[in-house]
Amino acid sequence: MTTTTALHRITPARVLRSEWHKLWTLRSTWITVLSAATLVLGVGILMGATYTSDGGDSDVDTVILTLYGSQLGGVCLAVLGILVTAGEYATGMIRSSLTAVPTRLPVLWAKAAVFTSTVFVISLTTALITFLTAQLFLNDTDQAASLTDPGVLGAVAGNATGVTLLAVVALGLGAALRSVPGAIGAFIGGVMVLPEVLGMLPYDAVDTAIKYFPTQAAGALGSADPLPNAATPGAALLALMLWAAAALLVPALLLKRRDV
Repeated sequence: MTTTTALHRITPARVLRSEWHKLWTLRSTWITVLSAATLVLGVGILMGATYTSDGGDSDVDTVILTLYGSQLGGVCLAVLGILVTAGEYATGMIRSSLTAVPTRLPVLWAKAAVFTSTVFVISLTTALITFLTAQLFLNDTDQAASLTDPGVLGAVAGNATGVTLLAVVALGLGAALRSVPGAIGAFIGGVMVLPEVLGMLPYDAVDTAIKYFPTQAAGALGSADPLPNAATPGAALLALMLWAAAALLVPALLLKRRDV
């Protein structure tokens, strides 16, 4: 009896391994990850291949220019985050997961840990490859740069960090709302569109607050040079981490209070 209990004991490592297998056995994971990487790389190559020094983009930060596609790729990864959580409620698989782990919260933390590490590695690798590839076309222009230039490597890593934390916010929305369409709508409307609408209001306090909204904070992390009217990278990172933590805290509380 003791041996059997030990074999089936729930441990953090086993919960993590389970979530890892669930993530990578889904067809949607491969589709969204490949779509995100293709969009970032494709747009980066396009920007590099079509760039001319007199085309009006000479004042754009080099990292921002080459990683324009991160906005599109980030949407794909945000959708993946929603599918990782809300998708389990849609299929009913969440019942099996929570039955196997009665304390519930380790399932959410394992999902978040596996998803965050996976998205960061993919985003950073894609950003590095895209930047270096685009620079092959920009070598003889005023946008020529290398990873060793001041602020460039930090901006590339910041870009990947911003994309990752935005995707974690989406994962939290999926876990809280338990609906794929609802969470996608909340992410697009609340995270991406709402700051643009609020920015039209003629109030200085609103302009200051918007700097620390998720998408604006993520943008400040991905620039080698400080952006005008944007938060500092340190403040932007802190704000984005707090948004991600809040997005996970809400479903954690709901998971303890509500039935499946």
